[in-house]
Amino acid sequence: MNTETAVVTVYTKPSCPQCRMTYLALDKKGIRYESVDVTTSPAALEYITEELGYSQAPVVVVDDETHWSGFRPDKIDQVAAALAAAGH
Repeated sequence: MNTETAVVTVYTKPSCPQCRMTYLALDKKGIRYESVDVTTSPAALEYITEELGYSQAPVVVVDDETHWSGFRPDKIDQVAAALAAAGH
């Protein structure tokens, strides 16, 4: 995915059911995302664990204030509604 058009970043790991469900929900809502595998990026793993304080994948980051861990369809709905209100 082109990172310039990504709306959110999904920090993920292989064979993660919650990550797959998150991708499906983002796709269904038409939300563009970039996927980052934390098992191959030590910097990404450090970011989500040390800076954001999460220990469970996926970690979805919209911006500095909006991020969460796990499969959260309610949060995905909020992002979709905010994008629709902004005309995206």
